[in-house]
Amino acid sequence: LHLGYCETYIRAAVKGAAAALTFSTIVQNEDSQAENCRVRWQVVDSSGKVVATADSPQQSVAPDGSAAFTANASLANPALWSPETPNLYSATVTVESAGKARDAERVNFGVRDIKWDADKGFFLNGKPVKIKGTCNHQDHAGVGAALPDRLQAFRLAVLKDMGGNAVRTSHNMPTPEWVEACDRMGMMMMCETRLMSANPEGMAQVETMIKRYRNSPSIILWSMGNEEWTMMFQPQGVRVVDDMIRRTHELDPTRMCTAAVNTAFDTHFPEQLDVMGFNYNLKVHDAWHKNHPKTPSVGSETASTVSTRGIYSTDKLRNWVSAYDLNHTSWSQLAEEWWKFYATREWLSGGFAWTGFDYRGEPTPYGWPSINSQFGIVDMCGFPKDNFYYYKAWWGSDPVLHLFPHWNWEQREGEPISVWVHSNLDSVEVFLNGKSHGSQKVQPYTHLEWKVPYQPGVLEARGTKDGKVVLTEKRETTGDPETIRLTPDRTEINADGEDVCILRVEVLDKEGRPLPTADVPILFKVTGEGELIGVGNGDPNCQESDKESKRSLFNGLAQVIVQGNRTPGSITVEAHTGDWPPPKLPPTQVTITTKKVELRPSVG
Repeated sequence: LHLGYCETYIRAAVKGAAAALTFSTIVQNEDSQAENCRVRWQVVDSSGKVVATADSPQQSVAPDGSAAFTANASLANPALWSPETPNLYSATVTVESAGKARDAERVNFGVRDIKWDADKGFFLNGKPVKIKGTCNHQDHAGVGAALPDRLQAFRLAVLKDMGGNAVRTSHNMPTPEWVEACDRMGMMMMCETRLMSANPEGMAQVETMIKRYRNSPSIILWSMGNEEWTMMFQPQGVRVVDDMIRRTHELDPTRMCTAAVNTAFDTHFPEQLDVMGFNYNLKVHDAWHKNHPKTPSVGSETASTVSTRGIYSTDKLRNWVSAYDLNHTSWSQLAEEWWKFYATREWLSGGFAWTGFDYRGEPTPYGWPSINSQFGIVDMCGFPKDNFYYYKAWWGSDPVLHLFPHWNWEQREGEPISVWVHSNLDSVEVFLNGKSHGSQKVQPYTHLEWKVPYQPGVLEARGTKDGKVVLTEKRETTGDPETIRLTPDRTEINADGEDVCILRVEVLDKEGRPLPTADVPILFKVTGEGELIGVGNGDPNCQESDKESKRSLFNGLAQVIVQGNRTPGSITVEAHTGDWPPPKLPPTQVTITTKKVELRPSVG
């Protein structure tokens, strides 16, 4: 006698100062005799306090059969889930027979209210929220698609720091650890199935996705698929997506369905969707909305801007793309183009930029020797490209002043350098070596630009708000490399054989300033209670191994990922250069403590 796999759901409907909880599960009986049982639910809040309980009526479950059990409860003054306050509850679900517990599971869920409006956009807990999202594949530098759980949180933190509040799982059902991280850290999700099909395999994939994740408060929208070029034009496409949506609503009537539509806008296919999903095609949106005024809309895939971190002149021989917001594919838009379009249309709920992170494969806009895409707002390590700060300025709430490029332009004295600023302040003034090159007012959803003849020294931006300078940022001409710096994301990790530390690697000049153009090869040595599991540098064309204990910096940066074992103690990471090529730099090291924790239950 046991609970069915992924058959438990908990639906929370906010009603005034309380939430009505609906519990349901399926109990399976694999015995040869009927069993009488009931199911008990006990809900606790984040502090472990019991806040609600419910018991189902007792009933008999036939031999080799199953039965549904339901119950209801009220939760007073619920702590609502949102990106700002990702409050979670936990329910223990127990099957009891003859006064004994026969099976149990723990299910996390959240309480929040979502609404899609054709005129006003998306609402969360009664408040309008613009979706500021990114599409992401599931791989990371150094480890490929085999991400330790901690990396999910690391990547999510990068996107949240940019001001992002949503992710799209493109183009497949996500790993549970990614969904759990979104629940825990406060990131909304458009959850997408891999196969748009009503055949048994396609429907099984949809059902698995819905059942597995319908209790996750982060998920606000189900996606039936991506860019089905042929099917969308065919009559059977309508029947297929109708069947998928119908089954999705049977399993989860609380959320709407969409699909990522990049063509066939004049067919009946997109009319079947609860929420219209636009991929690119900005010239289509207004007319489609006018002709379908009752259908909410979201940008299921946008942007596809391309850039290389730290590069400021496109070089087709080196497969580099300028990091200024100037380059996109034939089908896509610049960051400024798509976000200005979406931000100024209230009826558009927001959108998902392609992509948050660079990803292995699909090298764009170049082929070999490129090994990954250059669509990312950050590179494969999570190091921000300059467009990161455009989004941070217009997606976030904190004051932003980002000045670029770097100021190391040897042998280009007197040559005009294009200087950009991303800022959400009132105005910005740029100085070179103390001399002003003019002040400009900030216009919403755009950047500022100056032409500054290069001279070594200090490039400075001063940002004003309400007539006062509130932020300054400098770019200085740096000297030769003198030392290596290792910066761990944390100095203590769990000794559980799973947790990781992510280290940032840089070289500094004698003044302690990072060199933004450095490409120094760095060697690593890891000792103690852990091991090196991957290295990277964000270079889309790098042919160096992701698993060797060495990596060249790319435009000043590299990354090392170290994983602890199950023995508490410490891990020492040392970085040094070899005898050749120069420069020869002194070794440096950091120590990471690994603390004893309760290990995850496992089957030996």
